[in-house]
Amino acid sequence: MDNITKAKINLFAVLRNIQDLCAMDPVAQEIIKNQKISVQFNVPKVGNATLKFVEGKCAFIRGKAKANLKLSFTSPEHFNKLVDGEKTIPIFINIFKAGFLLDTFTKLAARLSYFLKPTSELLADPEYFKINTYLTAYTAFFALCEIGNSDRIGKLIASRIPQGDIQLRVVEGPEMVINIDETHSMSVRKGAIDEPRALMQFSNLQTASDILNGKTDIYSCLGAGKFLIKGFLPMLDNMSKLLAFVSKYLA
Repeated sequence: MDNITKAKINLFAVLRNIQDLCAMDPVAQEIIKNQKISVQFNVPKVGNATLKFVEGKCAFIRGKAKANLKLSFTSPEHFNKLVDGEKTIPIFINIFKAGFLLDTFTKLAARLSYFLKPTSELLADPEYFKINTYLTAYTAFFALCEIGNSDRIGKLIASRIPQGDIQLRVVEGPEMVINIDETHSMSVRKGAIDEPRALMQFSNLQTASDILNGKTDIYSCLGAGKFLIKGFLPMLDNMSKLLAFVSKYLA
C-alpha cells in the first residue's frame, strides 16, 4: 500500500466527509454549534486542506485557505496515524487554538468513525442507514479519484479511461460527477450534469449500500434491474477496477 495515496484518501476523501457529517447529523451539529474556527492540514507530498467552521456549519476547502489553527505533519505516515486513531501529535501553529483539536475535532472524528464503521444493528435504524450510505458513497468515489491520480497501478488504470464525465447517481440519494481530463487526471464533485459520457446508477440507497459494502455484486444487481450502466462502457469498466482498490486502502 502506498502511504502517499493513503494520506490523500484520508485528507481528501475521509476528512472531507466532516462537511457532510455536520450537514446531516444532529449530534455533529450540536458539537460545532458554537465554533468559529478554520483548521488547515498540511501534509508533505500530499497537499493541503482546510475545514472551516462558522454559524453551525462546516465547509471543506481543498488547498490552503485563511486559518487560525494550522496543523503540519512530518510525513504522510504521520498524518495517517492521526486519522487511524493512533497517538500522534501534529506540529501546531497557534497553540492557543489546540483545544479545538483535543476536544471538538476528536469528537467529530469519533462521530465520523461511528458512521463509517457500521454494524447490522446500527444499519437497522433508517436515519443511521441513510447517513452511513451517503458518507460511504462519498468516501468511495472521492477515494477512487485519489487512487487513479496517485497509486502506481491506479494511474495505469486511469490512463486507459477516455476523457469525459461519468455521472454517478443513487436514485433519491447522492449524485456525483467524475471528470477525466485530457491528461487522465481524475476529479469528482457532487451534483449532476445533463449529458455525461457514461452513467452508473444505483436503484436506491439499499442497493448502493449493499454494493459498496460488499454484500452483493454488481452483476447480480444488473440482472435484477437494481443497477444501471449506460453510455461509453469502457469508462465504467476501468472505473470499476479502481473502485476495487478502495476497500484495500480503507480497511
